[in-house]
Amino acid sequence: MFNFIIDLFFPKVCSGCRSVLMTNETVLCTNCRHELPLTQYHLDSKNEAVKKFYGKIETQHVSAFIYFNKKGIVQELIHNLKYKGHEEIGVVLGNWYVEDLKELKLENPFDAIIPVPLHPRKFKERGYNQVTTFGKALAEGLKIPYNDSVLYRKKYSKTQSKKNLLGRSENIENIFDVTSTEENQNKHFLIVDDVLTTGATLEACSRALLKIPGTKISIVCMAMANS
Repeated sequence: MFNFIIDLFFPKVCSGCRSVLMTNETVLCTNCRHELPLTQYHLDSKNEAVKKFYGKIETQHVSAFIYFNKKGIVQELIHNLKYKGHEEIGVVLGNWYVEDLKELKLENPFDAIIPVPLHPRKFKERGYNQVTTFGKALAEGLKIPYNDSVLYRKKYSKTQSKKNLLGRSENIENIFDVTSTEENQNKHFLIVDDVLTTGATLEACSRALLKIPGTKISIVCMAMANS
């Protein structure tokens, strides 16, 4: 009865379009689920996300779940996840995309999922890392560890979205480092992030992880900026 009263006065709304959710809907309404622009990159080993890293770092797999378009459903989702505390969005997207990732035929399976880390100061400001629930959902579905202690951010930096490409590259150089132990050697790490734009941040994360002997890198993002 209490839950009924709460739902009556504070109904749950869709994180994509703000319409009231029906009883059988969670986070996203049925219409928004059908409208999500899926990339299907997991089916294409030469997709546009892979090309972001050509000639920069060697990757085993790169993909993104959905396209990010300004003023669209995905922008609303990522905004609500990143700035409004709606971490359940990461769970929904992770549980959805993991079924696609299970279809991958990789010579070397993933050993652990590594989130792009926040600086402690940024984490304190926001209160959470927006990729945590997405990464943990993938880890649970793939039955591999989620490890947020290997890679860390050693320098505080402002939001990258308003910087140009050159500014971003200069800003993120050498801001990540790793805790290298024998246990972390010879591993295939799957790095997860929210939105893939230039790839500069993920490249910097990868270079830090590649300091660990025998490391292989794959990258999966919730979304990719649609050029």
